[in-house]
Amino acid sequence: MSETLEPYPSISDVLGIAELTAGAPELVTGDTGLERRVRWAHVVAGREAPALLDGGELVLTTGAGWPAGPGEAAELNTLMRTLVATDPAGIVFELGTHFDATPPALTEACIAHGIPLIVLHRVVRFVQITQRVHQRVLAAQNEALEARAEVHAMLTELGLNRSPVDYVVDRIAATLGSEVVLEDAGYRVVAWSGADASVLDHWAAPEHLVRGAAPELPDGATRVPVEAQGTKWGSLTALPGPPHPAGRATVLELGAFALALARLADADGDTWLDLGSKRLFDAVLSGRYTGERELASQLAAGGLPLEGRVLLGATLTGTGDFGAHESLEAAILQTALRRAVAPEARVVLAPAPEAFAGQRTLLALVSFPPDDPRLAPGPTPQQHPLAARLSHELSMMLPETTPQSWRAHLSIGVSATRPRALISSLERVAAVGIAPGSASQGHRNARVTVQVAEERPLAYLIRGLAGVPELQEFAEAMLDPLFAHDRASGTGHSGDLVLVLAAYLAYPTNRSLAAQQARLSRSVFYQRIALIEELIGVDLADGETIAALTVALLARGEM
Repeated sequence: MSETLEPYPSISDVLGIAELTAGAPELVTGDTGLERRVRWAHVVAGREAPALLDGGELVLTTGAGWPAGPGEAAELNTLMRTLVATDPAGIVFELGTHFDATPPALTEACIAHGIPLIVLHRVVRFVQITQRVHQRVLAAQNEALEARAEVHAMLTELGLNRSPVDYVVDRIAATLGSEVVLEDAGYRVVAWSGADASVLDHWAAPEHLVRGAAPELPDGATRVPVEAQGTKWGSLTALPGPPHPAGRATVLELGAFALALARLADADGDTWLDLGSKRLFDAVLSGRYTGERELASQLAAGGLPLEGRVLLGATLTGTGDFGAHESLEAAILQTALRRAVAPEARVVLAPAPEAFAGQRTLLALVSFPPDDPRLAPGPTPQQHPLAARLSHELSMMLPETTPQSWRAHLSIGVSATRPRALISSLERVAAVGIAPGSASQGHRNARVTVQVAEERPLAYLIRGLAGVPELQEFAEAMLDPLFAHDRASGTGHSGDLVLVLAAYLAYPTNRSLAAQQARLSRSVFYQRIALIEELIGVDLADGETIAALTVALLARGEM
């Protein structure tokens, strides 16, 4: 039966009518079809009865005028099949007046089509049954109209209030009492609401992500398009749930219309894209998942395939004066990174929370095919294939007025194959930020500077733990004499001991190269090293000391 009949009484409801129970009803087809909805009740007789039906009626008949004589069995069988083919909600067949037993062809046809057959063993007044059924139908129609008006008023109010898309989806889900998912034209989840995150499993199937095909939904789910003015932006889907007086499909259609109006008002079309990404990052970074399977479902439903892929967490930050509004900078960075990973890889992007990584930083989760050449490390970080692609895309997009000092800083986390490792990679790379000196690395005209976690694993490990109080206490105990000396002024206080130590630790086996890094002559550099050893009481030729000081400088953000 069509979902449009949902508000109408069911066959199960009709079986409770007193006028029907007076006929000693027998449900000869069992429990099949009891949920079918009754659009109207109609008394039929004669061989032309099927022509009078539109479908969805409760048919009441005594079999008057049906072929019942010798040699008419074939004609009766044909009539029964034709009657059932009109798709009535159910058939009430009264015995005694014209038939002493139910025609086998009628029973067989009803069973084959899942249509309830109710046999009455006592004579009743059909007019009373039709009257009661019609009363219930009219009451249901009235209730449906009132419920529809209530839902329409609620959604209109949300539209007037310019309510966020995810809140509208929440209200639709609360109205229907089931999970509701808003997906875009590529069937990626934009927003969802409900108590059970496993609903996203339907949007996380690998074949759905690869083909961009509509996910397979369970029986009882309802999907309606979100469209207006000939453009389809996506779909609104409700998973199985309780009936609604206005009809579940009607509620969804009203919700889809409200979302389509909001989409029309979004001139740039960015709201859905931003919402889906922000919601995904909010879930994964705040731990709003109960296990790796649920996390994987949320990532995959958001458009990030996981199975058989290599995953990267990354950040992309604009550094220096951009020379235009930050919104343009963010838009260019997002578009350039999307183009840099296309078409084989998939990326999910969102602005980083200010407390997490800074206002001008984008968080990125990237899913690559396992043999993608952009995963291969370059001879140097600046020659990383992904950075090269990003630099190329930026060169074609940046306004000519962009100051030469502006750079896009790409920080690439450790590759992963499991969702938890991916999130850990992203959290660590975001916590690290931009390492000192990295913004000046690279070619003079290159627009992209790079940090690669796999090339500096200790740095990423320590910076990711920099907020641990014990680590900060350790760093302060080791380095405070140097910081105190650098802050002081006068003879012998050059103010560069921490920088000299960082240069030495970067090249502990090549003091000449370390001196060049510190931009000091070898003799002056050696004097600084001797002073450092004296102030903190260590031997800088000792391997354990070198390791401890490296950890301390990394924890303080000086390397």
